[in-house]
Amino acid sequence: QVQLVESGGGLVQAGGSLRLSCAASGRTFSSYAMGWFRQAPGKEREFVAVNRYSGDITYYADSVKGRFTISRDNGKSTAYLQMNSLKPEDTAVYYCAAGLFSSSRSMTRPYEYNYWGQGTQVTVSS
Repeated sequence: QVQLVESGGGLVQAGGSLRLSCAASGRTFSSYAMGWFRQAPGKEREFVAVNRYSGDITYYADSVKGRFTISRDNGKSTAYLQMNSLKPEDTAVYYCAAGLFSSSRSMTRPYEYNYWGQGTQVTVSS
């Protein structure tokens, strides 16, 4: 079992920055791909970013590419999402997730993940 706890959400003006953290406990953190997803009211959960393995192979949704950066500290069992140049359309509940990576998985789909955090709200005002 892996337990995930997100933090760092809040209210920020457009153009501002936030850094989300996802603290993991349980089984070996470095074995898992770590992803971030978000869900806005009335919308489906959508992929944001993934760090596929401890080798720092990352992938981003087009909507956040160049503005968001995913990283991880295996020593602290924590994943991060640095969000810069935030836009009102980034407003959502952000979730971190842990899943086992394989070459047949893109790690961009929610069903590819085994463990989820409770979510943290990010609100960007215009």
